[in-house]
Amino acid sequence: MKYQVELKPTAVKDLKSIAPNEASKVITRLEALQDDMKGDVKRLTNFFPEYRMRAGNYRALFEVEDDRIIVYRIKHRKDVYR
Repeated sequence: MKYQVELKPTAVKDLKSIAPNEASKVITRLEALQDDMKGDVKRLTNFFPEYRMRAGNYRALFEVEDDRIIVYRIKHRKDVYR
């Protein structure tokens, strides 16, 4: 299934605050999510948003609605689950 990735304004702000070389890794991984959520993706328990994607030391928190992936936050792994 092909998904459309949408970034919330907070995710765009988070992405701009990341170093450019790390941000490019995250963007590459987000593009890979479009094809059947490929990559290091896990479903989170008792947490919103429901899923996380790992890109090096950064995590993208997102949820899936029909054919859309909505990314809420992109943060360093030490800060993302707080």
